[in-house]
Amino acid sequence: MAVHTEPLMNQADLLQRGLADLWAQDAELAGILDAEVARQHQVLSLVSSSCAVRPMTLAASASALVNVTAEGLPGRRYGGGCENVDLVEALAIRRARELFDAQYASVQSHSASNANYHVLTALLEPGDTLLGMGVKYGGHHTHGSSTSFAGIYYKAIRYGTTSAGVIDYDQVRKLALAHRPRIIMCGATAYSRVIDFQRFREIADEAGAILLADISHIAGLVATGRHPSPIDVAHVTTTCTHKQLMGPRGGLILSGQAANTKVPGLRTTFSRALDQAVYPRMQGAPAVNMIAAKAAALAYAKSTEFDRSMGRIRSTADEFASAFQAHDYEVVGGGSENHTVLIRLRGGITGAIAESALERCAIIVDKYRVPGETRPSLITSGLRIGTGSIAQRRIDPQGCRQIVDLICRILDSVRPISEQDYLLEPALREQFRLQTEAFCTAHPIAEYV
Repeated sequence: MAVHTEPLMNQADLLQRGLADLWAQDAELAGILDAEVARQHQVLSLVSSSCAVRPMTLAASASALVNVTAEGLPGRRYGGGCENVDLVEALAIRRARELFDAQYASVQSHSASNANYHVLTALLEPGDTLLGMGVKYGGHHTHGSSTSFAGIYYKAIRYGTTSAGVIDYDQVRKLALAHRPRIIMCGATAYSRVIDFQRFREIADEAGAILLADISHIAGLVATGRHPSPIDVAHVTTTCTHKQLMGPRGGLILSGQAANTKVPGLRTTFSRALDQAVYPRMQGAPAVNMIAAKAAALAYAKSTEFDRSMGRIRSTADEFASAFQAHDYEVVGGGSENHTVLIRLRGGITGAIAESALERCAIIVDKYRVPGETRPSLITSGLRIGTGSIAQRRIDPQGCRQIVDLICRILDSVRPISEQDYLLEPALREQFRLQTEAFCTAHPIAEYV
């Protein structure tokens, strides 16, 4: 083992030493990490919650800030040694506010799910009623699923979509007036149309509810003006910093005009209630190295290249939807107005079969439930496809059609045996896998070139 005598005084030296020591002292782990980088280059990811993190953001996440315990907020820590931590967190807060034109931002939540729980615990008492989109209609489990914190500790009422896969706003209003929820949650994890935040706010006001918008899947489109923003419409907005923001795993809590107004029924403002819910109520010391990575990602999100990438996310989603329709697949909602294309499978092929067969051909997708679903969530009748990673490979319309054609040829070659078991000829599977890898080689992830 090498003996080092000179102190490491900068981030670059630390990272270089760390990589060298990792290979020298734990080659098993280092090899797995390198294999994952290779895998990401060689497979075509169509996962709607996935984008590649830029190398400079990765470097920020590996910073020495990880060594600092920093409970509290900038300027109000419970321990010392936080002068640089304060600068980093203040920078991330400023960048989040500027990017989303918000008056308040909290950057400490470890994930968007945590951010949602932070907001709920700030504004609800156990047993209070919330109204959120049902999971089987495309909502997130933190919006009131019976298996989640939100559905266990609160009385969760769930709204859905019409048979066409569009949010049923009349049903939302009817449920809101009947149950008078304390909070209405809007936003989705598998929904392809524009969300009418203004309509949700009108319903919330009529029912006397607080409106919480979760934009985790559309944050980049919101930031670049390609989807209406809820910041000044909702009382509180949450998002993750991965997915479209191309940052680390983490969450943000944002608020616009409501930030410094009193929370109905409480003696405090939204901003103060939210700060106290993050710490000390729900979370200990933040992962400050990840806050640094968030700051790096938020800066990039204001760049011209990021704006172009969001444009590609939208245009490629349109291409995918049209291409699947040309292959006679039903696209739920009739098309896409964001980055998500949700298709209904056919021919006895379930989502579980399609997901597995495509992965064996180096294409990664998510099985997902569709309107009128009768199968459980581990089986499903549909696929959720996202275009974030496709946009990062800068694939043109012809390339999008080639991908859809390859997916359809793979699915047409599958012979289902049960809802989970199937046959796919090994020779065909290998042929499809090589085609996918060749396509990936021709279209590398731009951030990694």
